[in-house]
Amino acid sequence: MDIQFYSSIQVVVFVATFFLALIAAPIFIPMLARLKFGQTVRDDGPSTHLKKTGTPTMGGVIFLIPLLVIGIFFARYDAKILPLVLVTIGFGAIGFIDDFIKVVKKRKDGLYARQKMLGLLLISTAFVLYLALGTNVDTDISIPLFGKVNSIWFFVLFNVFVLIATTNAVNISDGLDGLATGMTLIVMVFFTVVAMTRPEWDYIKIFSASLAGGCLGFLTFNIHPAKVFMGDTGSLALGGAVASTAIMLKMPFIILVVGAVYVIELLSVIIQVASFKLRGKRVFKMAPLHHHFELCGWKETKVVAVFWVATLSCCIAGLVVLGFSFF
Repeated sequence: MDIQFYSSIQVVVFVATFFLALIAAPIFIPMLARLKFGQTVRDDGPSTHLKKTGTPTMGGVIFLIPLLVIGIFFARYDAKILPLVLVTIGFGAIGFIDDFIKVVKKRKDGLYARQKMLGLLLISTAFVLYLALGTNVDTDISIPLFGKVNSIWFFVLFNVFVLIATTNAVNISDGLDGLATGMTLIVMVFFTVVAMTRPEWDYIKIFSASLAGGCLGFLTFNIHPAKVFMGDTGSLALGGAVASTAIMLKMPFIILVVGAVYVIELLSVIIQVASFKLRGKRVFKMAPLHHHFELCGWKETKVVAVFWVATLSCCIAGLVVLGFSFF
């Protein structure tokens, strides 16, 4: 398939947010440490994680601020970038509240499950209703093997589900140094490449490239041994960014391919909980799946590297599915 690429602004944006994150990190990490916004490590997890207790968390602001700056700048030229930026910041705000309750109020689980779900539901619904009623976005949903569903209500319900499921999947994947950051960096580069093929997707290209650059800058401080964690502030924001980008590209099902590792991580938790409740037995040594491999004897860095490579492979597969030719 002959696919044409447009412009190179995405490279400039990627580099800009990368350096902005590099500048922001040395400012925010000591600030978070002084405020005693330290990570609380679950006591039933791998013993090697206990040394991470107290590491500054809520570091998602390090890549969200550059994203906001770039988004506001480019909104002067194409306002369609703002919904993507705002929905990402919105999910990050829910995560910030959750993190704040954990570290300041000393409530280990942060927001109660129903409170967090309500927050995610409100942000998701507001975004999807805006798309359905406030833009000229095609509300048809193409379901593989079933064809198109032409219903605005199905469009709303389906995409709200995609947003909530993806934010939770990415949130669950954020359990090892650099894991969720690196995987999302790869996925956002994938979306940047896809968006480069059509000029009407320039705003998506800029958004994806800016978040990818921010992730790379943050990864410099989040790689093992991590100097800062993104917290739910970052992981919920990243999940929202992945889902909203796929929705804007009219390809939500591609998340099942490029985000397969996220999906497997989420399924491992669902399977573990269901098995224990129904049979009183666990399928995995620990869920999510990344902890299972740790308890099998894998080093944390090995798990992260394998999951990164798996995500990269999935993204290459995603490009093949979309008709990209590499030869």
